[in-house]
Amino acid sequence: MAHIQVTEGIPGIRSLVMFRPESGQYLYELAQVLLRGDSPLSEAERELIAAYVSSRNECMFCMSSHAAAARYLFKDKKHVVDIVLDDYQSAPISNKLKALLTIAGKVQINGKNVLPQDVEEARKHGAGDRDIHDTVLIAATFSMFNRYVDGLASFTPTDPKAYEEMGVRMGENGYVLPTKS
Repeated sequence: MAHIQVTEGIPGIRSLVMFRPESGQYLYELAQVLLRGDSPLSEAERELIAAYVSSRNECMFCMSSHAAAARYLFKDKKHVVDIVLDDYQSAPISNKLKALLTIAGKVQINGKNVLPQDVEEARKHGAGDRDIHDTVLIAATFSMFNRYVDGLASFTPTDPKAYEEMGVRMGENGYVLPTKS
């Protein structure tokens, strides 16, 4: 049960955004820009970064929903998502994405943990300024989202089917402000 009075049965951040739509609209706009806007990283890669950071933060709702969106967007390579969440270094992903996930993991702990050699490793594998920027901003933003969702104890479904449905919705529609119904 959430720590505040939100609409019952609405999971995760959606219930919190409905509680305060005047601030929530900006959170959704930020998510839309970060995960669906222009970027050298694919939408699937950006969802994967969000899921990875959420996993490290032990935010079950955000990890599960963004992993589902990443699976949807990766299509026939959806198995990659679970491998990354288990051990990204052994995952069948590019060295560039592995280097970016290393950076994301360091941002999740403390942004000051990102060292010049981490950035150089990413650059060595083809990452440009936008790749690095977008990775750091996604990692920082999702650390905040994770703390928002867990700090208010929002409803976290336990049925994996619920996340599959969210993944399809997020994959197809992006981040649209929920309305009260």
